[in-house]
Amino acid sequence: MAKFGQSDDLQGAEFFEANLRGARFVESDLSGAVMRGVDIQGADIDAPWLAEPGASLTVNGVEVAAYVQAELNRRFPGRADRRAEDPDGLRAAWAKLEQTWSATLERVAGMPEGSADVSVDGEWSFAQTLRHLVHAIDLWFGRSILEREEFHPLGLGHAAEDALTETPPYADVLEAHASRFGMVRDFIATVTPAELDTPRKNPHGPHPETTRSCLHVILGEGWEHHRFATRDLNTIETR
Repeated sequence: MAKFGQSDDLQGAEFFEANLRGARFVESDLSGAVMRGVDIQGADIDAPWLAEPGASLTVNGVEVAAYVQAELNRRFPGRADRRAEDPDGLRAAWAKLEQTWSATLERVAGMPEGSADVSVDGEWSFAQTLRHLVHAIDLWFGRSILEREEFHPLGLGHAAEDALTETPPYADVLEAHASRFGMVRDFIATVTPAELDTPRKNPHGPHPETTRSCLHVILGEGWEHHRFATRDLNTIETR
Protein backbone atom coordinates (compact mmCIF):
# COMPACT_ATOMS: atom_id res chain seq x y z
CA MET A 1 0.00 0.00 0.00
CA ALA A 2 1.42 3.38 -1.02
CA LYS A 3 1.75 5.88 1.82
CA PHE A 4 2.33 9.61 1.50
CA GLY A 5 3.42 11.92 4.32
CA GLN A 6 4.56 15.48 4.99
CA SER A 7 7.68 14.98 2.88
CA ASP A 8 5.53 14.28 -0.19
CA ASP A 9 4.29 17.42 -1.93
CA LEU A 10 1.21 16.53 -3.97
CA GLN A 11 -0.02 20.10 -4.30
CA GLY A 12 -1.50 20.62 -7.74
CA ALA A 13 -1.20 16.93 -8.59
CA GLU A 14 -3.66 15.43 -11.06
CA PHE A 15 -5.17 11.99 -10.60
CA PHE A 16 -6.62 10.71 -13.87
CA GLU A 17 -8.60 7.47 -13.82
CA ALA A 18 -6.72 6.65 -10.61
CA ASN A 19 -8.04 4.00 -8.25
CA LEU A 20 -8.30 5.62 -4.81
CA ARG A 21 -10.90 3.18 -3.50
CA GLY A 22 -10.49 2.82 0.27
CA ALA A 23 -7.81 5.52 0.45
CA ARG A 24 -7.59 7.36 3.77
CA PHE A 25 -6.67 11.04 4.08
CA VAL A 26 -5.76 12.09 7.64
CA GLU A 27 -5.14 15.74 8.57
CA SER A 28 -4.44 16.47 4.91
CA ASP A 29 -5.03 19.76 3.10
CA LEU A 30 -7.63 19.15 0.40
CA SER A 31 -8.81 22.76 0.25
CA GLY A 32 -9.60 23.82 -3.29
CA ALA A 33 -9.46 20.25 -4.58
CA VAL A 34 -11.53 19.74 -7.74
CA MET A 35 -13.14 16.36 -8.41
CA ARG A 36 -14.93 15.66 -11.68
CA GLY A 37 -16.82 12.52 -12.60
CA VAL A 38 -15.72 10.80 -9.40
CA ASP A 39 -17.43 7.92 -7.63
CA ILE A 40 -17.67 8.90 -3.98
CA GLN A 41 -20.46 6.55 -2.91
CA GLY A 42 -19.92 5.54 0.69
CA ALA A 43 -17.21 8.19 1.18
CA ASP A 44 -16.89 9.49 4.75
CA ILE A 45 -15.68 13.08 5.04
CA ASP A 46 -14.96 14.74 8.37
CA ALA A 47 -13.99 18.38 7.89
CA PRO A 48 -14.15 20.39 11.14
CA TRP A 49 -13.25 23.60 9.31
CA LEU A 50 -16.63 23.57 7.57
CA ALA A 51 -17.86 25.05 10.84
CA GLU A 52 -15.83 28.22 10.23
CA PRO A 53 -17.64 31.32 8.93
CA GLY A 54 -17.54 31.48 5.15
CA ALA A 55 -16.62 27.81 4.73
CA SER A 56 -17.67 26.29 1.42
CA LEU A 57 -18.21 22.80 0.02
CA THR A 58 -19.90 22.19 -3.31
CA VAL A 59 -21.30 18.81 -4.35
CA ASN A 60 -22.80 18.48 -7.84
CA GLY A 61 -23.08 22.26 -8.02
CA VAL A 62 -24.91 22.51 -4.68
CA GLU A 63 -23.33 24.46 -1.80
CA VAL A 64 -23.78 22.09 1.14
CA ALA A 65 -21.72 23.62 3.97
CA ALA A 66 -24.72 25.46 5.43
CA TYR A 67 -26.85 22.29 5.28
CA VAL A 68 -24.17 20.34 7.15
CA GLN A 69 -23.94 22.96 9.89
CA ALA A 70 -27.71 23.17 10.27
CA GLU A 71 -27.95 19.40 10.64
CA LEU A 72 -25.14 19.31 13.22
CA ASN A 73 -26.87 22.06 15.19
CA ARG A 74 -30.04 19.98 15.13
CA ARG A 75 -28.24 16.87 16.34
CA PHE A 76 -26.35 18.72 19.06
CA PRO A 77 -28.66 21.24 20.76
CA GLY A 78 -26.62 24.19 22.02
CA ARG A 79 -23.92 23.93 19.36
CA ALA A 80 -25.43 26.82 17.41
CA ASP A 81 -24.67 29.15 20.34
CA ARG A 82 -20.92 28.47 20.35
CA ARG A 83 -20.25 31.99 19.00
CA ALA A 84 -22.45 33.88 21.43
CA GLU A 85 -21.34 37.50 21.73
CA ASP A 86 -22.50 38.79 25.13
CA PRO A 87 -21.83 37.54 28.66
CA ASP A 88 -25.28 36.04 29.19
CA GLY A 89 -25.15 34.27 25.85
CA LEU A 90 -21.70 32.85 26.60
CA ARG A 91 -22.84 31.68 30.04
CA ALA A 92 -25.79 29.86 28.49
CA ALA A 93 -23.59 28.41 25.74
CA TRP A 94 -21.03 27.11 28.23
CA ALA A 95 -23.71 25.65 30.49
CA LYS A 96 -25.18 23.72 27.54
CA LEU A 97 -21.76 22.41 26.53
CA GLU A 98 -21.10 21.23 30.08
CA GLN A 99 -24.50 19.54 30.28
CA THR A 100 -23.82 17.75 27.00
CA TRP A 101 -20.41 16.51 28.12
CA SER A 102 -21.80 15.49 31.50
CA ALA A 103 -24.37 13.27 29.81
CA THR A 104 -21.66 11.72 27.64
CA LEU A 105 -19.45 11.08 30.66
CA GLU A 106 -22.36 9.24 32.27
CA ARG A 107 -22.77 7.23 29.09
CA VAL A 108 -19.13 6.15 29.17
CA ALA A 109 -19.41 5.33 32.88
CA GLY A 110 -22.10 2.80 31.96
CA MET A 111 -20.02 1.12 29.25
CA PRO A 112 -17.70 -1.86 29.85
CA GLU A 113 -14.55 -1.06 31.80
CA GLY A 114 -11.75 0.17 29.57
CA SER A 115 -14.05 1.61 26.91
CA ALA A 116 -12.67 5.10 27.53
CA ASP A 117 -9.24 3.94 26.35
CA VAL A 118 -10.41 2.24 23.16
CA SER A 119 -9.21 3.80 19.90
CA VAL A 120 -11.35 3.53 16.77
CA ASP A 121 -9.47 3.43 13.46
CA GLY A 122 -6.43 5.11 14.97
CA GLU A 123 -8.38 8.09 16.31
CA TRP A 124 -7.98 9.39 19.84
CA SER A 125 -9.72 7.37 22.52
CA PHE A 126 -12.39 9.04 24.64
CA ALA A 127 -9.86 9.59 27.44
CA GLN A 128 -7.37 11.12 25.01
CA THR A 129 -10.08 13.44 23.70
CA LEU A 130 -10.70 14.68 27.24
CA ARG A 131 -6.98 15.20 27.65
CA HIS A 132 -6.87 17.25 24.46
CA LEU A 133 -9.64 19.50 25.75
CA VAL A 134 -7.56 20.03 28.90
CA HIS A 135 -4.70 21.16 26.69
CA ALA A 136 -6.93 23.37 24.53
CA ILE A 137 -8.28 25.15 27.60
CA ASP A 138 -4.78 25.61 29.01
CA LEU A 139 -3.74 27.09 25.66
CA TRP A 140 -6.66 29.38 24.80
CA PHE A 141 -7.83 30.19 28.32
CA GLY A 142 -4.79 29.71 30.54
CA ARG A 143 -2.17 31.19 28.21
CA SER A 144 -4.20 33.62 26.10
CA ILE A 145 -6.69 34.95 28.66
CA LEU A 146 -5.03 34.39 32.05
CA GLU A 147 -1.52 34.91 30.59
CA ARG A 148 0.00 32.01 32.46
CA GLU A 149 2.32 29.32 31.18
CA GLU A 150 1.29 26.37 33.36
CA PHE A 151 -0.05 23.36 31.50
CA HIS A 152 -1.66 20.34 33.12
CA PRO A 153 0.68 17.33 32.76
CA LEU A 154 -2.16 15.20 31.36
CA GLY A 155 -3.01 17.69 28.62
CA LEU A 156 -2.61 16.29 25.12
CA GLY A 157 -1.71 18.53 22.20
CA HIS A 158 -1.71 17.58 18.52
CA ALA A 159 2.09 17.26 18.44
CA ALA A 160 2.37 15.25 21.67
CA GLU A 161 2.92 11.91 19.92
CA ASP A 162 4.77 10.44 22.89
CA ALA A 163 1.75 10.96 25.11
CA LEU A 164 -0.32 8.78 22.81
CA THR A 165 1.50 5.75 24.17
CA GLU A 166 0.61 6.60 27.75
CA THR A 167 -2.59 5.48 29.43
CA PRO A 168 -2.98 7.38 32.71
CA PRO A 169 -5.74 6.35 35.13
CA TYR A 170 -9.09 7.40 33.73
CA ALA A 171 -10.04 8.86 37.12
CA ASP A 172 -7.09 11.28 36.82
CA VAL A 173 -8.20 12.28 33.33
CA LEU A 174 -11.72 12.98 34.59
CA GLU A 175 -10.34 15.11 37.41
CA ALA A 176 -8.20 17.15 35.01
CA HIS A 177 -11.11 17.62 32.62
CA ALA A 178 -13.45 18.73 35.42
CA SER A 179 -10.91 21.20 36.78
CA ARG A 180 -10.40 22.90 33.42
CA PHE A 181 -14.10 23.08 32.62
CA GLY A 182 -14.63 24.53 36.09
CA MET A 183 -12.03 27.23 35.47
CA VAL A 184 -13.83 28.41 32.34
CA ARG A 185 -17.21 28.24 34.06
CA ASP A 186 -16.02 30.39 36.97
CA PHE A 187 -14.51 32.96 34.61
CA ILE A 188 -17.57 33.26 32.38
CA ALA A 189 -19.81 33.59 35.45
CA THR A 190 -18.47 37.08 36.14
CA VAL A 191 -17.08 38.21 32.76
CA THR A 192 -18.12 41.68 31.60
CA PRO A 193 -18.66 43.08 28.09
CA ALA A 194 -15.48 45.15 28.45
CA GLU A 195 -13.46 42.07 29.39
CA LEU A 196 -14.78 40.23 26.34
CA ASP A 197 -13.33 42.99 24.14
CA THR A 198 -9.89 42.83 25.78
CA PRO A 199 -7.15 42.09 23.20
CA ARG A 200 -5.40 38.75 23.66
CA LYS A 201 -2.49 36.94 22.03
CA ASN A 202 -3.15 34.09 19.67
CA PRO A 203 -1.10 31.16 21.03
CA HIS A 204 -0.26 30.01 17.49
CA GLY A 205 0.75 33.21 15.78
CA PRO A 206 0.31 36.95 15.24
CA HIS A 207 -3.41 36.87 14.53
CA PRO A 208 -5.28 39.29 16.81
CA GLU A 209 -7.70 37.82 19.32
CA THR A 210 -10.00 39.01 22.09
CA THR A 211 -11.25 37.31 25.22
CA ARG A 212 -14.47 36.64 23.31
CA SER A 213 -12.77 35.02 20.32
CA CYS A 214 -10.62 32.84 22.61
CA LEU A 215 -13.76 31.61 24.35
CA HIS A 216 -15.28 30.94 20.94
CA VAL A 217 -12.32 28.70 20.11
CA ILE A 218 -12.77 26.77 23.36
CA LEU A 219 -16.49 26.34 22.75
CA GLY A 220 -15.80 25.21 19.19
CA GLU A 221 -13.21 22.70 20.38
CA GLY A 222 -15.66 21.38 22.95
CA TRP A 223 -18.41 20.78 20.40
CA GLU A 224 -16.25 19.39 17.60
CA HIS A 225 -14.45 16.94 19.86
CA HIS A 226 -17.74 15.90 21.41
CA ARG A 227 -18.90 15.05 17.91
CA PHE A 228 -15.76 12.99 17.29
CA ALA A 229 -16.10 11.27 20.65
CA THR A 230 -19.75 10.29 20.26
CA ARG A 231 -19.10 9.08 16.70
CA ASP A 232 -16.47 6.67 18.03
CA LEU A 233 -18.53 5.68 21.09
CA ASN A 234 -21.32 4.66 18.72
CA THR A 235 -18.84 2.48 16.83
CA ILE A 236 -17.52 0.89 20.05
CA GLU A 237 -21.05 0.06 21.20
CA THR A 238 -21.94 -1.39 17.81
CA ARG A 239 -18.89 -3.62 17.79
